[in-house]
Amino acid sequence: MKAVILAGGRGTRLHPYTTHFPKPLMPVGGMPVLEIIVTQLRKAGFGDIILTTGHMEEMFRLFFKDGKKYGVTITYSTEDQPLGTAGPLNLIKEQLDNTFLLMNGDVLADINFEELIRFHKENKAAATVVLKRRKVFVDFGIVEITDPCCFSAWKEKPNIEYLVSTGIYLFEAEALDSLPSCGFFNLPDFITKLHKDRKKVAVYIHRGYWLDIGRPDDYERACLDFENNKIKC
Repeated sequence: MKAVILAGGRGTRLHPYTTHFPKPLMPVGGMPVLEIIVTQLRKAGFGDIILTTGHMEEMFRLFFKDGKKYGVTITYSTEDQPLGTAGPLNLIKEQLDNTFLLMNGDVLADINFEELIRFHKENKAAATVVLKRRKVFVDFGIVEITDPCCFSAWKEKPNIEYLVSTGIYLFEAEALDSLPSCGFFNLPDFITKLHKDRKKVAVYIHRGYWLDIGRPDDYERACLDFENNKIKC
């Protein structure tokens, strides 16, 4: 099965760390984040990996080359202009003729890919979105009202739980029929369009480790988690 890794972003939220390195090449425990991901994918049986690149593309090619040293085949798809998170798929449509994994190049997780693929197949989904439960502590009293002047309820400093996208997806090739043929397009819009087109979108809730290193505090946490053996490669 093929895996597509999105690695074309500029990582502006992670400045100043990303001034000289693209975000997926930021080191965690002495290894670039993307090297950890590639190693995990190889162990899960993904032998064919496509990196979609743009910003600082030459650094990815210099580091990973053809992927031989990692036991995989790595090819590159380059954006001449920003295409969002779904738009890059248009450049490689002809290579995606079967089920494929799509994931961000800046996420760390201990996901069981074999279980994820089985779940996707059993649900006969055109797309499966991997989600993670998160809790946010609100340091205020939350007041609910029934109309502009009537009190309804008070929740003092609650923990609010919600589901977030992990940036990990499985797609069938048929899903690409719902992708606009060119231009900038993001994954939330793609998933929404699949749903509107009546193609089944399943959700898989990951209960293990997951971290997006998009912000400086998350990157620093990833480095600490690696030291504490919470991140495996």
